[in-house]
Amino acid sequence: MSTDLPESAGGSGLLGAGRVRELAEQLGVRPTKQWGQNFVVDANTVRRIVRAGDVTPDDHVVEIGPGLGSLTLALLEQASRVTAVEVDPVLASALPATVAVQLPGAQERLEVVHADALKVTELPGPAPTALVANLPYNISVPVVLHFLETFPSIERVLVMVQLEVAERLAAGPGSKTYGVPSVKAAWWAEVGLAGRVSRSIFWPVPNVDSGLVKFVRHDPPVTEATRQQVFAVVDAAFAQRRKTLRAALRGIAGSGEVAEAALLAAGVDPRTRGEQLDVLAFARITEELMARVTA
Repeated sequence: MSTDLPESAGGSGLLGAGRVRELAEQLGVRPTKQWGQNFVVDANTVRRIVRAGDVTPDDHVVEIGPGLGSLTLALLEQASRVTAVEVDPVLASALPATVAVQLPGAQERLEVVHADALKVTELPGPAPTALVANLPYNISVPVVLHFLETFPSIERVLVMVQLEVAERLAAGPGSKTYGVPSVKAAWWAEVGLAGRVSRSIFWPVPNVDSGLVKFVRHDPPVTEATRQQVFAVVDAAFAQRRKTLRAALRGIAGSGEVAEAALLAAGVDPRTRGEQLDVLAFARITEELMARVTA
């Protein structure tokens, strides 16, 4: 490792607070709200994320929004390969050089893709087995769902997101925070909270704490309805949370009577509200609705 690095970089090759600020200054980078940039400046936290993600030497990890490379370096310590998707052109072009300095040789196992993560439909190299990322609030849920749908080889996901979003993703039926993201995430995976993270480990320091959310892929519900059809019913069910499902699904069903018949056939009380049902129940309801709407 280069002896020219400041002491904050440590002997581990990971980035400390001083090194993060130095890199940002060298690149002329100022964290922007547009891309939700808050850079991690604590080496213990990035190693904790890698452990929580169960990353192994057999993994090809895709990282969304690597920024200056704090988490990327920790992933390269453990994984066989890392593909980093970065929308900021300056950060994307600088990342390989940072890795070469901090972990000499590891840059050969890094691929940087300059792209909007929400538009990525293919990745170079072998199929990814895991997704690990520090995600900004505004894209966190869409990005995770997009990658689970687009890359079926991804077995595990570990993301650090705003705590409120983390709790929403991991919530179960009946919880105050249970909603559309909870149900859609459950279609793809078992989801749970993997810990809380203090806002103090970021630069700049955000106004909220973060949470770690872990996804372990499972088979989607067995149903004759398509995922798109089920998700449309989920969206309708939560569009107005105080409405009963009979009222909330009236638009999709064509009438309250058809909605009620479908709900009863699915074994659901029409007076039930969406926040009380799991993804399997929504799949059953969708099947019954589609059978009546297309009949």
